[in-house]
Amino acid sequence: MARKKSFALRIDPELLDAVEKWAADEFRSTNGQLEWLIHRALKEAKRLPKNSPDEPPAQHPPSQE
Repeated sequence: MARKKSFALRIDPELLDAVEKWAADEFRSTNGQLEWLIHRALKEAKRLPKNSPDEPPAQHPPSQE
C-alpha cells in the first residue's frame, strides 16, 4: 500500500459535519471521504498526476464478524 502523508486541516465545523454525514452514508471514514472528494476534483480538473489511478481506492465498511 502507498505511504500516506498526514497534515493538519482547519475546516469550518458545519462543513466538516456535512462531510462526516456524507461519509457515513457512503460507508467511508471521514478521511477516506475527503481523499475521494479531492481525487474526484483533481480528475475533473484534469490535474491528476500521470501515475495516479483513474479511480480512488475503494473503501469498504468493516466486516461484521
